[in-house]
Amino acid sequence: MGKRIIPQRRGKGSLTYKVPSKPSNVKVEYRESSGVVADIVSDPLKTSPVAKVSYDDNSTGFIIAPQGIKVGESVNKYVMPLSKVSEGSSVFAIETYPRSGPKICRAAGSFALVISKSGDDVIIQLPSRKKKRLKGTCMATLGVPAGEGRSSKPWLKAGKRWIVQHKKGKLYPRTSGVAMNAVDHPFGCGYSGLGKHKTISRHAPPGRKIGSIAAKRTGRTKK
Repeated sequence: MGKRIIPQRRGKGSLTYKVPSKPSNVKVEYRESSGVVADIVSDPLKTSPVAKVSYDDNSTGFIIAPQGIKVGESVNKYVMPLSKVSEGSSVFAIETYPRSGPKICRAAGSFALVISKSGDDVIIQLPSRKKKRLKGTCMATLGVPAGEGRSSKPWLKAGKRWIVQHKKGKLYPRTSGVAMNAVDHPFGCGYSGLGKHKTISRHAPPGRKIGSIAAKRTGRTKK
């Protein structure tokens, strides 16, 4: 008897596909008072490092660390409203509306460009090349989040990648369906390719429901 296919095992909710909980007490937010960078720490839930800020009112907060920031620097030279950012500058950790907290471009290396200003609004260009209009009072951080290029580092050992993939709740290594036996996968035993249509009925049983489920059409779109 063959084994369960991957969609069946994932739907069951076994520990193989569950991401372990990671405790984090870091809350990234903007405050009105000025502060100084006290330390740069890492957060298991973020891809970029986080700067720990000591504010003038004796409170402590966190912001996403931009590239080049140092301990002892003032955060006022990095954190400012969009209305004060010059056109063509790169910003990240942008608020969608005033006092909403940083929402856009929080990952390492991701940033948006300030395209133009129209009255009280500021138009930015997202990494997807789409443009978005925001209020000029929305806060943002000037520069690029630190930690860029982390994904370009090669995997030197398969064990390291196994650890990282399983921390994300992903199965590694993965085997293609055509490389399996016919008893283990609906696409199995494909000597020269798939050998059958990928389209499957919506009412198929779980062991068969894989591929293009209830697809109206497949292939390239004719121009």
